Amino acid sequence: MATVGETRAKVILHLDMNSFFASVEQSYDPSLKGIPMAVAGNPKERRGILVTCSYEARALGIYTTMTVGEARRLCPEIVIVPPDFEKYRIASASVFDLLRTYTDLVEPVSIDEAYIDITAIGGLTNAVNIASDMQQRILQELDLPCSIGIAPNKFLAKTASDMKKPMGITILRKREIEKVLWPLPVIEMHGIGKSTEKKMHDLHVFTIGDLANADELIVRTSLGKNGSRLRKRANGIDDRPVDPEAAAERKSVGSSTTLAIDETDLDVCLAILKRLSESVALRLDRQELAGSVVMIQIRTADWQNHSRSRTVLNPLYTEDAIYKEAADLFERHWDMEPVRLLGITISNVIPMNELHEQLSIYNYEKHAEDEKIDNLVTTIKNKFGPGSIKRGSK
Repeated sequence: MATVGETRAKVILHLDMNSFFASVEQSYDPSLKGIPMAVAGNPKERRGILVTCSYEARALGIYTTMTVGEARRLCPEIVIVPPDFEKYRIASASVFDLLRTYTDLVEPVSIDEAYIDITAIGGLTNAVNIASDMQQRILQELDLPCSIGIAPNKFLAKTASDMKKPMGITILRKREIEKVLWPLPVIEMHGIGKSTEKKMHDLHVFTIGDLANADELIVRTSLGKNGSRLRKRANGIDDRPVDPEAAAERKSVGSSTTLAIDETDLDVCLAILKRLSESVALRLDRQELAGSVVMIQIRTADWQNHSRSRTVLNPLYTEDAIYKEAADLFERHWDMEPVRLLGITISNVIPMNELHEQLSIYNYEKHAEDEKIDNLVTTIKNKFGPGSIKRGSK
């Protein structure tokens, strides 16, 4: 036990559910266990995309993002089921509730992962026992497998949880990063995607070790604050606390407008929502945020306020994605009363560099293409102002 005046070393767990969607389906239908199976957006369409697949399928060379047709060519007997996101949300909530029986310091960061601070309930001495107990309870009580990383901070814990799957428990100490992490390609570091990797390569940074030892001024000049943050993490430095209220405390980003007249035309209202979506997307981009809750506000001619919201699987940050959800909410809930004010708010926001996007059956196939286009459109809007360019419809 830490004495008065002594600072106890932090011990953070990162819990990552293994093949979460597939595992949930297997828990509901035990006949799916032990066989090659996958969850796909449209199981009947050969071009449908696999959202996730079982480890038995992975052993045959099948992987997430592969098409149904490709998977069936590799394994004709693979069983493919459609996704059931409500089922997955219920399972996710059950996992987080179980974790909170150990400590209140649980921070969910996506539908299938969470950070847990166990410093005060056992620290490093009992870390493996605590992690093992959590892992076994989740398996026995919820019939779901998970992997857990143990480390002194969030970044290293998340890195550790990826090292052994499924059902792994891995300790990663700060003194081990030079041997374990530094030889790896920089793309394998959490927080670095293809775009950032290319910028790193331009700086002759090819491994995590290269980044850790790169000149900080050069990294910051080329990549901004995020570059400095990534360089620190490559050196094992990450002082972010586990914050159970993080999602609630993060500010929302929104935009609203009062109409000149009481509006009753659906097309006009949708056009206004489109402009508001553009404004919200620009604000999110400037603050480098994305959010998983979209809310619309409707104020009627008699000054009655109505709001409707929806939680989405993938955090929103593009104009098109925000508009799609907002327009659908409006069309579903507008009762034809004259409208005097419309607003859109994105909440439960997270920094873009922490974005862990769950693969969506709705956007994966276009994701890579759309990301390039969205970046170009955003650059033009930032330079010339909102409304200077719009994406055409197909």
